[in-house]
Amino acid sequence: MTDPYVEEAGRLDAADSLSAFRDRFVIADPAIVYLDGNSLGRLPRATRDRLRAVADEWGEELIGGWRRWLPVGREAGDLVARIVGAEPGEVVLSDSTGVNLYKLAVAALGARPGRDVIVTDDDNFPTDRYILDGVAAARGLKVRRISPGLDDGVRPEDVEAALDARVALVCLSHVAYRSGAVADLAAVTAAAHRHGALVLWDLCHSAGAVPVGLSAAGADLAVGCTYKYLNGGPGSPAFLYVRRDLQSRLEQPIWGWFGQSDQFAMGPDYRPVPAIERFLVGTPPVLTGYAALEGARLTAEAGIEAVAAKARSLTGYALRLADAWLAPLGFRAASPRDGRRRGAHLTLHHPSAWPLCQAVKAAGVVPDYRAPERLRLGFPPLYTRHIDVHEGLSRLREVAASGRYRDFPDDPKGLT
Repeated sequence: MTDPYVEEAGRLDAADSLSAFRDRFVIADPAIVYLDGNSLGRLPRATRDRLRAVADEWGEELIGGWRRWLPVGREAGDLVARIVGAEPGEVVLSDSTGVNLYKLAVAALGARPGRDVIVTDDDNFPTDRYILDGVAAARGLKVRRISPGLDDGVRPEDVEAALDARVALVCLSHVAYRSGAVADLAAVTAAAHRHGALVLWDLCHSAGAVPVGLSAAGADLAVGCTYKYLNGGPGSPAFLYVRRDLQSRLEQPIWGWFGQSDQFAMGPDYRPVPAIERFLVGTPPVLTGYAALEGARLTAEAGIEAVAAKARSLTGYALRLADAWLAPLGFRAASPRDGRRRGAHLTLHHPSAWPLCQAVKAAGVVPDYRAPERLRLGFPPLYTRHIDVHEGLSRLREVAASGRYRDFPDDPKGLT
């Protein structure tokens, strides 16, 4: 008997305008169903070639290559700007997401003297919460947390209720790391501006997955990583965004020579560049910068609207399979059902999510686990097919129905 879901996958894949991008990635073992590109993207073939070329330049030219290498952060930043809906000169590669969040949070607080409250949410990524708590403790400020539902994400009305004249900064994730819920970036930004606060967005699960629209929303600040949907590779540098009119008005707290005007004059005083480069600190990571550049190039070429449309198709298809196959086995969708409010991953709740995660990995499917009791399935649109989703969830169904997962310890100990 023909499986109608296989036929549906075939129709959707045949109509996929992005299908050719899959061949531009290294897929070493096609038998592995990789559903964790929301943690680490696959390796683009162009990246492998580019890194080999840059390594040869290093070997042959030594310091003579610096003049060509140093602009990579700005070049990649301009590509990322296209993806997140910003302007050239508003995004640059720099440091890690956490360091960038610290720099921009402190800069924003300095621009709102007399205000003593930072607003974030309980479900924000842990590093973001820890950094904000640390900044608040160091400066004698208060962190005010809102408590959205784990499955539904932050709503504009939740943020509005937490705002008043004391709030200096609102810091939230655009796409929730746990559920994939998409926040209304424009509405939240407008609400914060009505109360005189600045907003700092974490785009780690947005960039390369969904439209962001920073410029259209009048967004102030943002940070994000390049190793998930942008396929920059392990350790690839993060990016930061600062709206152009804010760049010369904000003072970032880490004064380094790459943010200094007339850098090689080695002058005695720090005079920051009046542009996005003032948010740089030290020597950029050239090799991983080129990896981020090549990864971002693929997404920019595909176009974020096409990428997001396929993400909705993949997650919607996965949700239909989960309802039909997995709900009778004790699974529950822990992501928004409205495709417009869902990023490129789908989260499933099950009381035995941890051993299920380990068992399905043993069956050749790679998802990840997030507490409490959640299995997270990522579907990066550039290389994931609907038939991959079918195969992955089919194996998960078999593992769950057979009870084989009970052979694995139900003790995550904080592991992913």
